[in-house]
Amino acid sequence: MKKAATNIIRKKFEGTVVSNKNNKTIVVEVKTTKLHPKYHKRFLTSKKYKVHDEKNEYKVGDLVVFIECRPLSKDKRWRVIGQATKKS
Repeated sequence: MKKAATNIIRKKFEGTVVSNKNNKTIVVEVKTTKLHPKYHKRFLTSKKYKVHDEKNEYKVGDLVVFIECRPLSKDKRWRVIGQATKKS
């Protein structure tokens, strides 16, 4: 019998690096637009994630893409996969 290949679904986000002071960790801010349920007005929300950066290669202001992974520490559950293209 062959083992069936499991397809793991991981969350994927794109955001801006706001801090790189920690070793192998960057803080990335993700901004999303939400719609108010009653008034139907759009508003901007932001959330910060601690992301694992193995080579310390990303600096403040870089646009990066990161995905969900196993827990690496108390707060780190994300891993950077590359630099994103500029939004226009």
